[in-house]
Amino acid sequence: MDRFRALPPVIRLLVLTQLAFNVGFYMVLPYLAGHLVDDLALAGGLVGLVLGLRTFSQQGLFVVGGTLADRIGAKPVILLGCALRVAGFVLLGSAGSLTGVIAGALLTGFAAALFSPAVESSLAREAGEGQRCGGPTRPEVFALFAVSGQIGAVTGPLLGTLLLLVDFRLACLVAAGAFVLIGLAHLRWLPNRPAPHRDEPMLAGWAEVVRNRAFLTFAAGYSGYLVCYNQLYLALPAELRRATGDQEALGWLFALASVMVIVGQLPTTAWARRRLSTGAALVLGFGLMSVAFLLVAGATALIPAAGPAAPGGAVALLPAVGLVVLLTAGQMLAGPIAQDLVPRLAGERRLGAYFGVLSSAGGLAVLLGSTGVGALLDPVVAAPVVPWLVLALVPAASALVIGRLARRGSFGSPA
Repeated sequence: MDRFRALPPVIRLLVLTQLAFNVGFYMVLPYLAGHLVDDLALAGGLVGLVLGLRTFSQQGLFVVGGTLADRIGAKPVILLGCALRVAGFVLLGSAGSLTGVIAGALLTGFAAALFSPAVESSLAREAGEGQRCGGPTRPEVFALFAVSGQIGAVTGPLLGTLLLLVDFRLACLVAAGAFVLIGLAHLRWLPNRPAPHRDEPMLAGWAEVVRNRAFLTFAAGYSGYLVCYNQLYLALPAELRRATGDQEALGWLFALASVMVIVGQLPTTAWARRRLSTGAALVLGFGLMSVAFLLVAGATALIPAAGPAAPGGAVALLPAVGLVVLLTAGQMLAGPIAQDLVPRLAGERRLGAYFGVLSSAGGLAVLLGSTGVGALLDPVVAAPVVPWLVLALVPAASALVIGRLARRGSFGSPA
């Protein structure tokens, strides 16, 4: 709390923004699939289509939001994103047809594609200026940003559960109200900084990013981060079903990951900055993620699936617990260090475009990776150990790419 109070007011606002964003988001989205099936009676394929479109309209279009933030300034982009998120949640809560649901899902996704890169680029710029004036380092600020977001991710579903005692529409309306308040807070307190590239052509930022080969190589390597993170929602439930026959422990494992970030993110980032170079911290983080998947691969090969011969109780959960602990530890090491690295690779220019491209690259990797892993998790397609070995290769490849960049001196020295 003392570290938060020590932040300049604008950085405090941006850090709290991440908490509020996640509270509003997680009030609704974890329960959307259930609403579509139970209340609207949509088939499973249509539910998947709605969720996929929402994800694509967010991750795939981050580069648009980042470019707009560079061109017209972060504040108007954040305000527009909040307005679209309000409209999306209202539509999701009131829609009774597939067309209305898809429109609401697209609006909620595109809203995040607008405000997320605008917030991240603003935070990177403000934190960089603060660090040069003797304030907290940029990795420390991004660590606080991650902790804040995780608190929101824990709080949102709890509020959503209470609101669902009434109905899904109420949860959507309360979430929409939260984004109204977020927008008003930014309208009042976020400075309207001049857009750093307002007089330049709209696509000039993309051209600059494309010419930055070191950044593009880093973005390709770092895209494995989001692929790994998304396995908490895809591969982890599959492992629980294999080991225990159900997913009852999933909520507890998500809570474990959240507690690790809330309690351990700041000391982990401080330790990494004291003891490790940028490249070493990233390679170690991705190495831990690879070991996490190898652990489950070994368990899949050696421990019988749920049944008479399988171990019961807590023993059956050990591979899943190990996966969550190692995966979260790796992400805690790599995340804030990577977010500090983006402005350095960008030369502190066009941060919206750079953060947007980084997120869009991760979104494309998730689309391709999750499709492939989802197919491999089907026992008819591949042996149970295969998807985990493939997943272990993803962060290992990321570590190799990032390690090679570090050896070439592409990362320079922290500011």
